[in-house]
Amino acid sequence: MTRRARLVVAFILVAAVLLISRLAWVQLAWGPELSAQAQEQRARVYVEPARRGEITDHAGNQLAYTMQARSLTVSPNVLRDELRQQQESELLQTENTDAMSPEQINAELNDRVNKVMKDMSERIPDMIKDTGASTDKVDPKEIMDKLTADSTYEVLVRNVDPDVAAEIAAEFHGVAADHQDIRQYPNGAIGENILGRVSMDGQGQFGLEASGDHLLAGVNGRSTEDVASTGQVIPGTLRDVVEPVDGARVELTLDLELQTFVQQKLEQAKANSLAQHAEAVVLDVETGEVLAMANTDTINPNENIEDQLKKGKDFENSSISLPYEPGSVAKIITAAAVINEGLTTPDEVHMVPGSIDMAGITVNDAWQHSGTNFTTTGIFGKSSNVGTLMLAQRLGEEKYDQYLNGFGIGRYTDVELPAESAGLRPPLEQWSGGTFANLPIGQGMSWTTLQMAGVYQAIANDGERIEPRIIKQVTNADGDVVEQEAPETTQVISPEAARTVVEMFRSTMQQDPAGGAQSGTAGGSGIEGYQTSGKTGTAQQVDPATGAYSNSDYWITFAGIAPADDPRFVVAIMLDDPERGTKEGGAGGQSAAPVFNDIANWLIDKENIPPSPPADTLILQAP
Repeated sequence: MTRRARLVVAFILVAAVLLISRLAWVQLAWGPELSAQAQEQRARVYVEPARRGEITDHAGNQLAYTMQARSLTVSPNVLRDELRQQQESELLQTENTDAMSPEQINAELNDRVNKVMKDMSERIPDMIKDTGASTDKVDPKEIMDKLTADSTYEVLVRNVDPDVAAEIAAEFHGVAADHQDIRQYPNGAIGENILGRVSMDGQGQFGLEASGDHLLAGVNGRSTEDVASTGQVIPGTLRDVVEPVDGARVELTLDLELQTFVQQKLEQAKANSLAQHAEAVVLDVETGEVLAMANTDTINPNENIEDQLKKGKDFENSSISLPYEPGSVAKIITAAAVINEGLTTPDEVHMVPGSIDMAGITVNDAWQHSGTNFTTTGIFGKSSNVGTLMLAQRLGEEKYDQYLNGFGIGRYTDVELPAESAGLRPPLEQWSGGTFANLPIGQGMSWTTLQMAGVYQAIANDGERIEPRIIKQVTNADGDVVEQEAPETTQVISPEAARTVVEMFRSTMQQDPAGGAQSGTAGGSGIEGYQTSGKTGTAQQVDPATGAYSNSDYWITFAGIAPADDPRFVVAIMLDDPERGTKEGGAGGQSAAPVFNDIANWLIDKENIPPSPPADTLILQAP
């Protein structure tokens, strides 16, 4: 072999070695990374959303449920690459690219891709608009912005009818019709303060939708599939399939009919009395279950949210989130404590002066008198501040604080709703000389309406307080009942003391046609043929300008038990600064008792409760 031939062979061998080495390097060193990149470019991950669980009242009436829809989605970065490849292929077939510079080719491809995306942004809204198949406003500019975004995932339009979405996805390359659920609230504003709402992404934002999101949301399913550059699915590449797990069905303790009636009654009471706000809670005595929880100005999720917010409506559940001084409605704690401790009897007569001095603080009754013989029953039926404090002094500060604790004052009820306030109860070690002159008459502490109802539930339930609950039952996607934690119970006072207090507080609604000496503060507000028990309250609000109690702005409260002889329901009501009565035209005096009467009467009729036996007249004022 000649020297020249050997050089050629050597060159070929060296080149072969270099090529083999390069190939080995690509296969072994770069191979996994390149393979992963190719896989990533081909792979599409599909999410199949779980269906959100429905919410019902205790009779199975739907309060919130989910309808099926579609979201039109794209991967802008992938879409533009695929459109460019398509247009490049067409350009090579239809144009003489040899005569074009690389810059001209690039500009032509950009123009073609932009034209395709502009056509998509204009035609998609038209196709949806023509059918009225979306609840969202569809803006072509917004769609174009999303198509040109530096993003791997964008939602072009939500809430699209499945058939329309399928048509659009079939016509436009790269557009997917992803499963989407639309949350429906068939009763509008009824119960919305409790239910809340979900965001556009299906996450709970307010109310039970937020606090119960872990129950309602479920777990989304997923799958992976490879897609060619043309957008076609590569057969046999489906993998990593995880089926969705739908959310649980949550049955509430609410009664939809009652909730509707209470909300309507509160709106009427607010309008008639010119109050700033009104709220009410109805509890089942034996179980502590919330049968209704309402407040005024509740938003309707089916209407324009922004417009309603401007009008002062909101998602607030003030019955659990906005505490206030309860006023005389709190006197029932003092009554329960002294009766339970055996420090007085219902018929004991007390010479009650017009005022009392406690630690340098002078407290007066709401009406002027020099001294009156009130029974213990009469002290509370007439709502005497002085008499209440006389009895509280027999009890003492430490004992009274123990009863506040027993009735749950200053503590969360742990009802299954978000944004609950614990209210305000000053710790015993921080009490000043005048604290004990305020607390027994309902000043110096704050309650929510739910806490107020809870106090009366305990007394009506033979002295046993049951933490209120609003979730009755949870059923998972398989139909199995999910066990819920039982509410905490506390025996605050004895059954005998509780029954005595319920009987005593019939005096509040007792009417004495012969002069009024034996009439209570809500005389005549009872229900004909039935015994009812309860307490009125009027609490001064704090004037923000002076920091002192106002002489013109008040919280008006009432809590009652129906029927008193066989307690079934507790109704607690608060009116924020009414200017007149709650009846039509402002009649009825500044009291929440007429609202209690209407709600309790409705409940008695609905449940067909038999009339109470005749009751003896209670002695409030002794000769």
